[in-house]
Amino acid sequence: MLKYKKGFTLIELLIVVAVVGILAALLIPQAIAAMQKAKQKGTMKDIGAISTALLDYTIDVGTLPDHAGEMDAALQSLLAPDYQKVCPIEDQWGNTFHVYCGQDAGFSIRGCNFDGKGDFLVMSYGRDGVTDGIDYDPNDPNASMYVVTDISSFENDLIQFNGSWVRGPRTTIGGST
Repeated sequence: MLKYKKGFTLIELLIVVAVVGILAALLIPQAIAAMQKAKQKGTMKDIGAISTALLDYTIDVGTLPDHAGEMDAALQSLLAPDYQKVCPIEDQWGNTFHVYCGQDAGFSIRGCNFDGKGDFLVMSYGRDGVTDGIDYDPNDPNASMYVVTDISSFENDLIQFNGSWVRGPRTTIGGST
């Protein structure tokens, strides 16, 4: 009489591998999108915190600090720890925030009537670190907002002008846009 060894046949193993592969193909893109959305929301929170710190600084000092360009240690030291416990220099993707305030930067920023003296702008260039160059229309503030449709949507800029969102993801209610 033959004794059979306990174990899996090659067919059973192939079926298990195929099922696991199908599940991975379905779930991995969703997990990546969820991670990118969390980074986007974290970056938006950081931009809001920097904007609030700039407003608080202005209330105490009377003017905005002079700054134009990438967030640096000098601006960070003005805001933290007095106006913000920790002031981030980089967004959640590792790209440097851009902050314009306290001086006339000598150019118009995306259709915002920006003179820099009494206005401030805090921005992240998104996941890819490259500006998408979308103009802001003050007559139609929702025109520069976008709906997150796929992974490339996380490459869009996130911009607050004087503490209000002028470029960012549009919130949808009930699945409508």
